Amino acid sequence: MTNQTENSVIWFIVNPISGDKSKKKLEGEIIKHLDLKSFRYKIILTEYKGHAKEIASKAVQEKIAFVCAVGGDGTIHEIGKELINSNTVLCIIPKGSGNGIANHMGIYKKTRRAIECINERVVIDMDTVAVNASFFIGTSGFGIDAVIAEKFEKDPNRGFKTYIKHSLKEFINLKPIRVDIETGGQKIKLDAFMLCIANTSEFGNGFKISPKSSVRDGMLELILVRPFPKWKAAIVAARFFNNNAHKSKYIQTVSATEGRIDLSKNNAHYDGEFVEEQKSINFRVLPKSLKIVVPKNRLHSI
Repeated sequence: MTNQTENSVIWFIVNPISGDKSKKKLEGEIIKHLDLKSFRYKIILTEYKGHAKEIASKAVQEKIAFVCAVGGDGTIHEIGKELINSNTVLCIIPKGSGNGIANHMGIYKKTRRAIECINERVVIDMDTVAVNASFFIGTSGFGIDAVIAEKFEKDPNRGFKTYIKHSLKEFINLKPIRVDIETGGQKIKLDAFMLCIANTSEFGNGFKISPKSSVRDGMLELILVRPFPKWKAAIVAARFFNNNAHKSKYIQTVSATEGRIDLSKNNAHYDGEFVEEQKSINFRVLPKSLKIVVPKNRLHSI
């Protein structure tokens, strides 16, 4: 952990179409609550998919000290992966539909409190994940969650209700995928409704896919959801919201640092962003590879 005190430049990269509509008030909040004696700020609105990635890459090249993602997990994904193994520090003001990464890190939902957290400059080095030619920060998924991510991405409406709508529609025609895993000397072959590689604990909105995950332990969790009777769907789903999914006989957790996964389908999501991936996935944890600002009171629980 570091606590930086020098005067610094911070770029706020804002996704104007992510879930929360309160971003229009952002500059007023910054002027009111950011420590302007310690920070010089710039606000940049993204204009297209992939724009946040370009801005974050430029920030690293220009040695900008702090970059703040203002949006949801998708915005954090675009920005964060460009900051991996750099000296530029990631900050978050959560304004997305689910805010899974921010929730895990204990980032405050209120803009004022998130900005005050930035003022404290408590910086840790967190783990990230390399997967084939890409990276992610929090969670990835293969199976029904990848299909839902694709539908959600194409829907002009955002928010939790839209996510639930697509979840219910896809569950009606739910079919398992074939999964072959090799990791740590283990070989696992099974049919699964879903496979998640988890660095953080939740998908968002309190859906805890991997309650015991930590971003500072150098480990990942593979969460396998085996086929279950559809009439038990509400029971299984409730476990994820009650932090006890690991107790279900339909859910298996495997800890790993690296491995290979072969899949029957190539749909995937990284931090909620849908991708058409290869059917063979090589993954590995990248320990302490991303600098991020976190609240003081969450240092021992992330």
